[in-house]
Amino acid sequence: MIQEGAQIIDIGCVSTKPGSNLTTEREEINKITDKIQFIRKEFPEVIISIDTFRSKVAELCIKKGANIINDISGGNLDKDMFNIISKYNCPYILMHMQGTPKDMQIKPNYENTIKEIIIFFTEKIKKLKEYGIENIIIDPGFGFGKTLKHNYEILNNLQLLKKLKKPILVGVSRKSMINKLLNIKPEEALNGTSILNTICLEKGAKILRVHDVKEAIECIQIHNFKNQVKQEG
Repeated sequence: MIQEGAQIIDIGCVSTKPGSNLTTEREEINKITDKIQFIRKEFPEVIISIDTFRSKVAELCIKKGANIINDISGGNLDKDMFNIISKYNCPYILMHMQGTPKDMQIKPNYENTIKEIIIFFTEKIKKLKEYGIENIIIDPGFGFGKTLKHNYEILNNLQLLKKLKKPILVGVSRKSMINKLLNIKPEEALNGTSILNTICLEKGAKILRVHDVKEAIECIQIHNFKNQVKQEG
């Protein structure tokens, strides 16, 4: 992934698939520590992001050399997470999720999907600022407590998140919003992933979380050159 152009490596050892049982904290720590040390030793220049909602895991990983904490729960599953982010002053990925991985896909419901997500981010960003945390990346959480329709409502309105003035990260790679719609397997979703990544870039996404790095880099290169030509007139 690094050789193909990945600038951030996101490491996670807890399955967050719908209905999954959560790995224990000790199991998570045992699995993740060696991975950080290996990457930091072999690729000292790469940015390491840790996908965890546990403050103790986050703190340990930062001490081991991680740069970013990617929290799917937005601080809702561990009340000490914001304290740790503030203590080490590291970038924080704030993701929206309705419910928990165990129950998030059991009848997710919104009156107004994008409006509720914007309210969530607004309140969380305000709270984070109270902790002195400014380096925040927002992720609308495609597939986390959303139906197929909800996901495409977010996609259609993704540009509205720009008003929050925070970098937007999206993770649509091989997700059910592609697979269910096209009735294909995740490994067959590359075309759909590239299309959605391109739409997200057009609507303001700054970071793409992907499995297929080469193809994502090509989407970014085409998007950037198109905009360059547009600016040059």
